[in-house]
Amino acid sequence: MLPHDFLERMERMLGAEYPAFLESYERERYQALRLNTQKACRETFAEQAPFALTPVCWSSAGFCYGSGDAPGKHPYHDAGVYYIQEPSAQAPAEYLTADMEEPERERILDLCAAPGGKSTQIAAAMRGQGVLVCNEIHPARAKILSGNVERMGIRNAMVTNETPQRLAEVFGGYFTRILVDAPCSGEGMFRKNEEACGEWSPANVKLCAVRQDEILDCAASMLAPGGRLVYSTCTFAPEENEGSIVRFLARHPGYAIEETARFPGMSPGVPEWTDGAGEELGRTIRLWPHRLNGEGHYLAVLRNGGGAPCGGESGENRRHPRCGVCAGQPGLSAKDCKTPGKGLAEFFSFARETLAEQTCANFCGGTNYLRFGEQLYRFPEGMPAVKGLKVLRPGLHLGTVRRNRFEPSHAFALALTPKEVRRVADFAADGPVIRAYLAGETFPYEGEKGWYLIAADGYSLGWGKLSGGVMKNHYPKGLRRV
Repeated sequence: MLPHDFLERMERMLGAEYPAFLESYERERYQALRLNTQKACRETFAEQAPFALTPVCWSSAGFCYGSGDAPGKHPYHDAGVYYIQEPSAQAPAEYLTADMEEPERERILDLCAAPGGKSTQIAAAMRGQGVLVCNEIHPARAKILSGNVERMGIRNAMVTNETPQRLAEVFGGYFTRILVDAPCSGEGMFRKNEEACGEWSPANVKLCAVRQDEILDCAASMLAPGGRLVYSTCTFAPEENEGSIVRFLARHPGYAIEETARFPGMSPGVPEWTDGAGEELGRTIRLWPHRLNGEGHYLAVLRNGGGAPCGGESGENRRHPRCGVCAGQPGLSAKDCKTPGKGLAEFFSFARETLAEQTCANFCGGTNYLRFGEQLYRFPEGMPAVKGLKVLRPGLHLGTVRRNRFEPSHAFALALTPKEVRRVADFAADGPVIRAYLAGETFPYEGEKGWYLIAADGYSLGWGKLSGGVMKNHYPKGLRRV
């Protein structure tokens, strides 16, 4: 089923290794998840997980699981405890966030972010601090990205639905780190996705290479001096890998390939596969399915040598003004943006009643609130003005301002831990109460009336509201299990 032209090229590239490469397509592919370290401890989870796990050596929170396991159906998945992510796909974000000692000073862009695996991995490394912008050009995929940002409980992210060119007009020289997981011909996913085989052609490889050049140029214009740029693909094509880097360095001579450590099974890039290549391409990294437990990937770590390492500016001169986001909201305009006013007062009242003392203080300070109609958001401190951009999620969705009351959002529940709220109803993840809750059912419960954080084995799942001995279910209808 593999394309003939693809096989001919791979045989030329791999020589004696070609039979082993072909044999890898006959093996069962490796499946993995990445733990959300904002919610769970790697060591503790590995011991208590309901399925057998084997660490992914290049991922600080990655584990392979068995073919008979179904972690996507477990309540832990609904709680955002982990993200199901192929092993090789976990490498680029690890290299992007390596040596990140002061996340509160970071401004990071995931330029081609859907469906959100790498964005949520970056967010975990940032520990809820700094500014994270997750962008996806395709509207439907951007909505999936936004949903995954919500499920993983991310507090410091904005989700945009823009072209790289439009972002470059707004964010010139702003970011300290940028990930370009570029759209590609998908050759590394042939074993995982048969549709990618049917869509492949030599012409598409060339088209992808041209598109990658354009995206990389936009990324370069948004990276601050001294910043790090990680370029990655899930293809084997030299034109889209080593070739993309050679062409980029020719256009941007101020950049250099960083020397990075390779983990067992990883291979260096091959200078001989491109025209006019330098030996420094050996610093880039290839992941081959016949050499390690993962699919085919390529990555390069680049440094903008235009100055000292960045990360110290507060972005105060780009402070988010009122209405800075609204013009980009689908269906909204600047007139829809309201000064939080009474809505903020209602939120503060909810916070004092529902959140733990220190958490309440953390969420009731600052001026970084936005209100769209009835919806109240808190955007990351230092977020620049983004007037005119299409923004799906300007920050953490706190909830809905109703008449004389505030109703917390599902996103807010997933961003909190049980120790951050006053009232928690915690049940066994594999028990009947959690099954009922995920199905949208009410259940009997005794306690003080008011809002409760519903948890499974200590992991936040959503909100419930207790009244008259009955826990009313506030799990979103669109997420309920039938």
